[in-house]
Amino acid sequence: MTKKLYYTSTKTSQWDTEIRQTIVENGFYYITLEETAFYPEGGGQPADTGKIEGITVLDVIKDNDGKILHKMERRPDSEIVHCELDWPRRFDHMQQHSGQHLLSAVCRELFDSNTVSFHLGKEYLTIDIMAGFQWSEVHTAAAEKLVNQYIIENREILIYYVTNEQLQTLPVVKMPKVSENIRIVEIDGIEYNPCGGTHVGRTGEIGLIKIFKAEKQKELTRLYFKCGFRALNDYSESLGILSALSTKFNTGRTEILNRVEKLENDYKQLLSANENLKLENANFLADSLLAENGGGFISHIFEDSSMKELLYLAGTIVKKEKVTVLLASRKEQKVILSHSGDSPFHCGQYFKAELDSYNGKGGGNERTAQAGFASQNDLIAFYQYSVEKLGQNPRA
Repeated sequence: MTKKLYYTSTKTSQWDTEIRQTIVENGFYYITLEETAFYPEGGGQPADTGKIEGITVLDVIKDNDGKILHKMERRPDSEIVHCELDWPRRFDHMQQHSGQHLLSAVCRELFDSNTVSFHLGKEYLTIDIMAGFQWSEVHTAAAEKLVNQYIIENREILIYYVTNEQLQTLPVVKMPKVSENIRIVEIDGIEYNPCGGTHVGRTGEIGLIKIFKAEKQKELTRLYFKCGFRALNDYSESLGILSALSTKFNTGRTEILNRVEKLENDYKQLLSANENLKLENANFLADSLLAENGGGFISHIFEDSSMKELLYLAGTIVKKEKVTVLLASRKEQKVILSHSGDSPFHCGQYFKAELDSYNGKGGGNERTAQAGFASQNDLIAFYQYSVEKLGQNPRA
């Protein structure tokens, strides 16, 4: 059986050992070692990575027989190999996992809320807790204050094995799935937790814990948080954004929200003014087109107008008079066909019958239909065809 250095010597990052077995499967090599500090994925904690004789360890897996398999693209040439753990990644996982234990313990202590699941992702961690109340910023602040107080106290984190009989004497958080070689992670004076993951030696090594979001998940509350260097990096990124905004607005950080609110109000006023201008412009264009066209059919090609603008214009025209309108945009290679609703002509059915011949795609209902085309040539051809056909009998 491989000696598990990730349990017996959690801070080992380099070591020499011997290859015991090699398995080739699907083009990859799975090797076992006499000793390994590579932690296999399990219990919510991702696997370690690193190198063996300079060859990247892609994954670490614990098989059904308990063997620790190191997945590699090729086997090292020598039998005695030098192993290097990706220590920053490992230490990050230790900080996050120990931080999760501590935060879960605080949620139990303060709110009698047990953790039912835990996820350690690349960017952040989550725990789902059974909170019988609506979680608020007040709860977040209380949890953060106490959990970081325990970090400051630098409490010892002890790891040891107990028998099933000894387990019965401990106030463990939950009962383990195994009945022998039960591994306990104890945070001094806080909790006893059966766990197979890697952890720091004292709470001070967690650094800090920051909860940045809480959301309702059916009957559970999900807390998003970061520990240690992840939390520090997040703070640095956030500070960088705040500093950039402070410089851009030429104001202090505390005034940024006021400046943003002013910008929002100014933007809303501009939108309102823009909508009024669009209405005036649409009315002007509608009157102009109605004056130039007759016979109950209006058509026009616009060079740069957007489909949204044409929809608004068509709607304005059909509100003014009982006509059929065909408008096209060269820029977007689209057309709109619309009428006021008093005609038996079905816009959607017309498009369905004619578009395929012009490489067009679209559809609509009785009163309005839209279509787009693969090229401007197809657009113009369909437009000219429709002008000729519908111009003769717009109510056909």
